[in-house]
Amino acid sequence: MDLSLDEEHAALRRMAADFTDREIVPHAAAWDRAESVDRGIIKRLGALGLLGLTIPEEHGGSGGDHFAYVLALEELGRGDSAVRGIVSVSLGLVAKSINAYGTEEQKRTWLPRLCSGDALACFALTEPDTGSDAANLTMRAVRDGSDWLLTGSKMFITNGTWADVALAFARSGEPGHRGITAFLVPLESAGVERREIHGKLGLRGQATAQLTFDGVRVPDTARLGAEGKGFTVAMSALAKGRMSVAAGCVGIAEAALRHAVRHATERVQFGKPIAHRQLVQELIAAIAVDVDAARLLVWRVADLIDRGQEFARESSMAKLFASEAAVRAANNALQVFGGYGYIDEYPVGKLVRDARVMTLYEGTSELQKLLIARAHTGVNAIA
Repeated sequence: MDLSLDEEHAALRRMAADFTDREIVPHAAAWDRAESVDRGIIKRLGALGLLGLTIPEEHGGSGGDHFAYVLALEELGRGDSAVRGIVSVSLGLVAKSINAYGTEEQKRTWLPRLCSGDALACFALTEPDTGSDAANLTMRAVRDGSDWLLTGSKMFITNGTWADVALAFARSGEPGHRGITAFLVPLESAGVERREIHGKLGLRGQATAQLTFDGVRVPDTARLGAEGKGFTVAMSALAKGRMSVAAGCVGIAEAALRHAVRHATERVQFGKPIAHRQLVQELIAAIAVDVDAARLLVWRVADLIDRGQEFARESSMAKLFASEAAVRAANNALQVFGGYGYIDEYPVGKLVRDARVMTLYEGTSELQKLLIARAHTGVNAIA
């Protein structure tokens, strides 16, 4: 798609694309096999300002708007969704939440380090028994004088074994969403245990972990936002986070399109490149339509945020469509490759594996459908 960008956004996109092609694409397959990206990538992302997009410069960020942010995430997602996820979580879910809800002390303490890549953050909401049902999480936060004691377990936490700080959500009061409070927990604190999860189908380069908190003591100054308002913090972060995931899905679909076109024009069967075959062209056309449709939905969300308008419904729509489109695009690209697509010497198998989880995390496709329908009908079918 060739929509006109102003020079500032076009330059940002070129910079992110150049970085992706130079620092990510050549290494993505090796990182996938090793189940770990090169941790040095974090500092390099920070040096370019990609970990500080939308964060004010006075707090160590690189400024910019959410449109710039999604342009960068598209490019990172095109290179390796594991790298895109590092940025989406540390910046998109945590740093933005600190910027929105944090005290001046919290902003001074964490934002410059997170934006530079000197520190990394994780978003500790999901638990072993609570995924979509986040309002009923069971990790406890108990008052002890001017401190809090946190006890419980979190599951599938991106950046979990690498992060310096967790934005952790715990039950501090009554059942349901009104009894949840958010805390910024340094992960070197006594009582924190981290176990990396291996053997994932996709996003293998990401450090995904289970976190266990055993009476972890944090001061009340570590609380992010008001007591009992943690669910609001979490849902606000996830509404924008769905845009981040959707932008990464555009990157996956774009990569699928590029690989499919290149292979179709180079692979010769029956005396001609397979791009001459109508059914191969059908597959490529389907990918191309999904790329553009998903991209436009994502760009609409960024535009709404930048104009200060409501965006939650549109973010769910973008996440639903783009994640499912990424799965379709990757599958169609694999079909273009034929048997070669099924071995990891070629890139499209990784795209299939990475795309599949996009329909699951930060709100499943089924949950997005319920959120979208609730916005239209006013009827809550979730609980």
